[in-house]
Amino acid sequence: MVKFLKPGKVVIVLNGRFAGKKAVIVHSFEGGTPARPYGHALVAGVDRYPLKVNRDMSKKRVEKRSRMKPFVRAINYNHLMPTRYLVDVADGLKASTTPDMMTTPDKRKEARKAAKAIFEEKYKAGKHSWFFNKLRFEICVGGCCLGRHQEFLESMAVRKVMITVSLD
Repeated sequence: MVKFLKPGKVVIVLNGRFAGKKAVIVHSFEGGTPARPYGHALVAGVDRYPLKVNRDMSKKRVEKRSRMKPFVRAINYNHLMPTRYLVDVADGLKASTTPDMMTTPDKRKEARKAAKAIFEEKYKAGKHSWFFNKLRFEICVGGCCLGRHQEFLESMAVRKVMITVSLD
């Protein structure tokens, strides 16, 4: 089997508390470990993304809006969706985040602090801007995405009114 979930690969978490968040694979465990006998990966991702900034804002405000909240977690391969993107953040995280750091809360906190420092450094350098932006979804109803076709929405509203009138 080809190993494609390598360190540095950007993935999207599908299940759990961090569902819909982007993460980077730091360590990959194809065959599992004694504690986790299934294929999983140690990932570091962004829980709270930085907010938009512009030139008119003061340095203090830009600094505050550029903060982010990371997470570091071991996640089953079944709950990860790989993307085509690779990020060089994993090199710095690999040294500071090891699998044995996930055993105690104090070590997990240290790993999160290291991830936050590396992520904020990359964000301020302007690298990998896609990784630091929130995922956006469109809600689809009846095969048509909301916000795209106003006529469709209006016709649905008319049908809804007709249905309610005919039922009374």
